[in-house]
Amino acid sequence: MQVNNNTQTGFRGELRIIPTWAWVLAGIVFIAAQWFFNIQLAHHTDAPPQWCRPILALLAGFFGGCYFLLIGYISVDSRRRGMNAVLWSFMAALIPNALGFILYFLLRQPRNRVCPQCGTVSQPGFNFCSQCSCKLSPTCPQCQRFIGAGDFYCPHCGTSLRPQQPAQT
Repeated sequence: MQVNNNTQTGFRGELRIIPTWAWVLAGIVFIAAQWFFNIQLAHHTDAPPQWCRPILALLAGFFGGCYFLLIGYISVDSRRRGMNAVLWSFMAALIPNALGFILYFLLRQPRNRVCPQCGTVSQPGFNFCSQCSCKLSPTCPQCQRFIGAGDFYCPHCGTSLRPQQPAQT
């Protein structure tokens, strides 16, 4: 039985979950960095050299924008994983030196699954839907543990997973 597993998405799919407010804040930060380094600092006597200011503006705008995009991503991703979105967003934003971001990506839960038959959301690790008993992931017919889609033998009990050939008469 072929199982539809929608838990893996590409980079573009992950970019699409970033909320609009995060994109707007990232744009504002990028524009503010350009203004500050290229216009405001130009009038100071102790400003960086003229050739250096555009480079600093681009770097500051890029990293400042990425900061808000990551916070927006965490706010949505934590919600879809069943985690506390407010807590993780504040932790990522307030813990210095990017440790909040690192902690989130190390400690985040696996994504919840949606049953392809009835649409019920179930926790990761469940083999069957609690509402309609639809098979959510490939399991060994002998021990009922998770197996890979391309496995020929169960890694837990050694049962052959190859389809049985009908006997030729």
